[in-house]
Amino acid sequence: MQKNINIRNKKASFQYELLETYVAGIVLSGTEIKSIRLGKASIAESFCEFNEKGELFVINMQIDEYSHASHFNHKPKASRKLLLNKKELNKLHKEVRTSGLTIVPLNVFINERGYAKMKIALAKGKKLYDKREAIKERESKVRLDRIKKSFNN
Repeated sequence: MQKNINIRNKKASFQYELLETYVAGIVLSGTEIKSIRLGKASIAESFCEFNEKGELFVINMQIDEYSHASHFNHKPKASRKLLLNKKELNKLHKEVRTSGLTIVPLNVFINERGYAKMKIALAKGKKLYDKREAIKERESKVRLDRIKKSFNN
């Protein structure tokens, strides 16, 4: 079993402009937490959505089946409930309804008490020209670092 579990959504910061971040708990079954502790999860194509009761769920999160489980194993792509304070849930729900923002999972980690947590962000989708601008900035930073490195040697 790995000590540091950090399952990241690498595309989130490229595709979205992240406005606010929150840390939410995840409701999991026994085999799901065991798979996460082994690092067998992915949040690459996942997103968060409210149901009719105002509860927040992560949709399309892939948690592989636990290899040592019996026939009571979990579904790999089930929707899982996220736990936040009532005030935070109301604020997020209002922002999603009124201004058309979305909630994106950033990473899944295990805290010091052994609980699985998910870092989520209130985000606004980037336009194509914003993505091009981000690529330009990244490439210019790489060039600048190479030039600095050549002068230091």
